[in-house]
Parts: sequence; C-alpha cells; structure tokens
Amino acid sequence: MSIDSEIITISDLAVEVVRKPIKNLHLAVYPPDGRIRVAVPTKTTEDNVRLAVISKLAWIRRQKSDFVKQPRQPERIYVSGETHHVWGRKYLLDVQWRHGKHEIRIQNAKKITLFVKAGTSRENREKVFREWYRNELKAAAAPMIEKWSEKIKVQPSFWGTKKMRTKWGSCATQSKRIWLNLELAKKPPECLEYIVVHELIHLLERNHNQAFLTHMEKHLPYWRHFRDRLKAEPLAHEDWDY
Repeated sequence: MSIDSEIITISDLAVEVVRKPIKNLHLAVYPPDGRIRVAVPTKTTEDNVRLAVISKLAWIRRQKSDFVKQPRQPERIYVSGETHHVWGRKYLLDVQWRHGKHEIRIQNAKKITLFVKAGTSRENREKVFREWYRNELKAAAAPMIEKWSEKIKVQPSFWGTKKMRTKWGSCATQSKRIWLNLELAKKPPECLEYIVVHELIHLLERNHNQAFLTHMEKHLPYWRHFRDRLKAEPLAHEDWDY
C-alpha cells in the first residue's frame, strides 16, 4: 500500500495528513496530547483537507482539551505498594514470591496479590498481569456481546481483545470483526458495555452519523454518561511514540 504523509498547519493546529488508497476521509485526535491525524484518499487536494478539518475544529479542540484534563497513570513496575485498577476500583499490589504457577488474586476490597517465582523480571510480571486482564475482559465481555447481539440483531464474525493505544474498540464492518482494548478491564463495567454496544452498532451503521446516534439512543439511552465516565478515567502510561 502506497502511503504519503505530511504535516500542515490549520488554524494554529499541526495536522498530520496521510494519503493512501482509501475511499473516505477519516479524522482522529489521539491521546495523550491531542495529536491530529487525517487519512484521506490519495488524490484529495489540500484545500479539501483544510475544509474538512475546519468543519470539525470545535470538536477537535474539545477532544484536545479532554486529553489535557484527563489524569494519567504513572508507569507501573509491578512491585508491592503500587496501585492497580480493576473494573474501576483501586487495589494495592502485594507481590509474593513462591514456587509454582504464576497467579493473580484479588484478596479483598483493597488488596490484589501477584504470586510469581523469585527473580521474575519486570517484563514477565507485566505479562502475567496483561494475561490476567485479558481473561477478566473476555469473561465480562462474552455475555455482554451475546446479550447485545441479540438485542441489536447483529452478529460479529469474531471478537477479541488486544492492547490498543488510540481506540477503546474497533469494528471492521466488512469482515464483522470486533476488537476491545485490554485497558477496558481497568474501567467500570458500564464503560465496557458502552464500547460493546458502540462497536456492535457499527455493524448496522459504519459512520458516526445521525443514524448511528439514533441506534445508540434506542439501545443505550444513557450512553453519553458512560462515554463521559470513560473519558474521565485515567489514561494508561505509555511512551506514546508513534
């Protein structure tokens, strides 16, 4: 795939323009500081790019402002005394060295224990946590997807979980494949439900247009509240090197 990228300035904002063989223009604002990227069909003129961005300036500035205000999680090194989030709740981590299988166990309302072999590296402690979050997310998402697929009358061909830097979820409408961000296991359950419904509705309507909003209002009337709750949650620490 041939891709051409450049940076242009529009109303004092730096905008990355990526030209590639696609049919439609896609505008996005990314964390942590509101990087603006617009992907456009190869032959799109700069004037048309500028018009598209200018028409969304108010939305872009709101997105950038939200990212600036959103709290950040400090980098985790997976040692005792750290705070870790599970389904919107904070737990203090206690690392216990032991022989046998690595394991994570929520002990009570305040404490989560990581059992690992002595000398386990930081990278492997992180991997144990990541796989535990994956299992948590899959267990919670499976009944939600089943319930909402039946209500919305759509059926994904596949759904899975993975680490995603710029999206809480994604839906490939042609293949009907849905991905959920692993970070959702750290957020309140209603945030996961909002993303599940959002992505399933993309199987009815690809774009975020009035038809999409109508479906959201019909199936999840309080979706804006859940979206705002998700926006208020701390962003994961990343080095954010694109």
